[in-house]
Amino acid sequence: MNQTFTIPRFRLPGLVAALGVHLPQWPHSLALASALNLAALAGLLPKESLAQLEGRSFLVEVLDAGGQACFACRGGRFRPLLTVPAKPDLTFRANLSAFLQLLARQEDPDTLFFNRELSIVGDTELGLLIKNMLDAIDWPRLPLAGR
Repeated sequence: MNQTFTIPRFRLPGLVAALGVHLPQWPHSLALASALNLAALAGLLPKESLAQLEGRSFLVEVLDAGGQACFACRGGRFRPLLTVPAKPDLTFRANLSAFLQLLARQEDPDTLFFNRELSIVGDTELGLLIKNMLDAIDWPRLPLAGR
């Protein structure tokens, strides 16, 4: 049976973000850093690109959920940051649906960026490196990934 699943564009109710910003954010940072480390260990992230991330800090904000994850790359590993630096090297901001569409490879970052659904702030060269690194990943095929 060939099932396809498309993630629709949606926006969580404002109440979710109003509550989400008051919740502890460190679990998001820990989860994202752990997932990135697992991806690196599995060989999904190119080692030469990882070396270029050394000492850089990143912030991922899920606007409609009121959540954020902050992490840095140190010693070849992603490390969660418990406090957001005054000026992270690179910040990604989008609603949950846009991030899910990226993960499912339903939308590419360029389309979301030019449609103003994804905001990327900070070091432009670093942003391009991250985009190219993500584009190069050969994600395992998931049954509901919509392919």
